[in-house]
Amino acid sequence: MSTPAAAWPALDLTADSVAITQAICDIPSVSGHETLLADLIVDALAEASHLEIVRDGDTVVARTNLGRERRVVIAGHIDTVPINDNLPTRFETIAGEPFLWGRGTVDMKAGVAVQLKLALELVAPAVDVTWMWYDHEEVSAELNGLGRLARHRPDLFEGDFAILGEPSNGQVEGGCNGNLRVELRAYGLRAHSARSWVGENAIHKLVPALDRLAAYEAETIDVDGLAYREGLNAVGITGGIAGNVIPDEAMLHVNYRFAPNRTVAEAIDLIKEMFPEYELTVVDEAEGARPGLDAPLAQQFVRAVGGEAKPKYGWTDVARFSALGIPAVNYGPGDPLKAHADDERVSVDQILSCERALRAWLSSDV
Repeated sequence: MSTPAAAWPALDLTADSVAITQAICDIPSVSGHETLLADLIVDALAEASHLEIVRDGDTVVARTNLGRERRVVIAGHIDTVPINDNLPTRFETIAGEPFLWGRGTVDMKAGVAVQLKLALELVAPAVDVTWMWYDHEEVSAELNGLGRLARHRPDLFEGDFAILGEPSNGQVEGGCNGNLRVELRAYGLRAHSARSWVGENAIHKLVPALDRLAAYEAETIDVDGLAYREGLNAVGITGGIAGNVIPDEAMLHVNYRFAPNRTVAEAIDLIKEMFPEYELTVVDEAEGARPGLDAPLAQQFVRAVGGEAKPKYGWTDVARFSALGIPAVNYGPGDPLKAHADDERVSVDQILSCERALRAWLSSDV
């Protein structure tokens, strides 16, 4: 049974963004168990008279309605991958730099903490802002809280520009790769392993597919000035009945991360061409997103936060905004290479610098 919000210390959004990060990371919210954190977020913002609060399941939306000429959507997911002895959080120093260590610090509660603090404190931003904190990002796309919200309340997605607080080392990352997962099945003939010559080994029939994957050289594709690196890999394999039986079925699970110049349909066609002899089942798919950096607000944002825009290699929900015609970028504290890692940790300085940059941009004449 989940812990009720009343039994947990209230979130203090007047604290600094590092303290807020630690507080929300210490609230476990593995995908499917986000209710407690969502409850606490609603409670923490309940007295903010400048915000309209909307809740859909465990997704929380807070938005200003100031009649500004432009509206920006700023979003972040509140779920994490499973905990692996990396909570509660702790502080550690590496090469003289302070870090906050623990599950969710990078992906992506540091970004959410910055957003929560600014949502409370920016009573009169230069643009209207729709803040979104959503559930079920770390699991299959059909469960995604942002996708559910888009189906239930598409009006909440109206905006001129969107920012997703995914970890990007405090730099703007444009667009994202698409994601495709498929199962390749081979079939044989079951037989006793002592008389294997009368059977057909389905596991052995997967060897050509594995050889092709091992020999595959991932492409790097330029899309609107950013170089997206692809990846095609086996991520799982199953088969076998018993230690003395030749298996009659085997399955290879393949993950394809494709550049946003391709559609999902084109990615599926590529996989079919590579593995024509296997039965193919699509188990998960998500379109990528082009960078969107040609939009004026996106260009202003890049100039305001500094640095050079880079590509986002993993899939993120910027793709949902892109599909709606809203230019969107990734921007948040944390090294993406530490996302999901057992030693997940975020630079304290990055949390504070992202807060300063986002606050300044939202407070300026954007």
